[in-house]
Amino acid sequence: MSLLWIVSVIWALSFGLTAQVSGLGAPFVTAARTVLAALVFLPFLEVKGLSWRKILVFAGIGALQFGLMYLLYIASFRWLRPSEVALFTIFTPLFVTLLSDLLERRLSWGFLLTAGLAVVGTGICVWSDLGRSGMLRGFLLMQGANLCFALGQVLYRREAPASGKRDRDLMGLLYLGASVVAVGMAVPWVQWDQVLTMTLRQLGVLLYLGVVASGLGFFLFNAGARRTDIGTLAIFNNMKIPLAILASGLVFREAVDWPRLAIGGAVITCALGLNGVFGARP
Repeated sequence: MSLLWIVSVIWALSFGLTAQVSGLGAPFVTAARTVLAALVFLPFLEVKGLSWRKILVFAGIGALQFGLMYLLYIASFRWLRPSEVALFTIFTPLFVTLLSDLLERRLSWGFLLTAGLAVVGTGICVWSDLGRSGMLRGFLLMQGANLCFALGQVLYRREAPASGKRDRDLMGLLYLGASVVAVGMAVPWVQWDQVLTMTLRQLGVLLYLGVVASGLGFFLFNAGARRTDIGTLAIFNNMKIPLAILASGLVFREAVDWPRLAIGGAVITCALGLNGVFGARP
């Protein structure tokens, strides 16, 4: 669980930073993030003993969980504010739980309840007036991103233990798969006039998002995913959101509704407690 806490803190800072580079275009930002993350983990790539089928499976998981997810996620910033993007990730825990149960051909009401509580708690923290024009388009883009991210997590939890490989041995494959999708989408759509005139600040943000938030963040998150039960994993998909609000108030001195944050945080804590009562599920 400690790995998931670390990633939640890293990702809590990423929403506002992503908004600063979204003007460069979703395909280019996605390609830059995934290629940078791939470069970090290619030196650790170890496929000896893996069949071609397994290699393609892990590359496909990366293409789905990171490549396609980022394309949809970054595209949503055209229609949504960063806080709204964060808000619309609250459905990911439900997707994680439901997809896991679907693949296992069972329905676990206890874990579904804790995931639902995590959604409620996060919604309390960040809910606002969402009636603006273009909101539905942004919402649908985010739900597509949530589905890709959730399914990637569930598939990695199923496939990684049986591979006999460490997480760092496999992450290069996942990022290569993501890079193929991202670069393939970027080539015909890159807005070169904006890319070639990017500022040093934007370049620095891209490096942080690619190396730290994507590279290190997803590595630690997937490593934590295979070491915890599905209920805890579902809840931690939303932990970054109240942490992001907390960072906004304490670090960046932005206005924060502290009572709302406290109530929402208490509901998420309750979800974690109930998850412990229901017991771990591998």
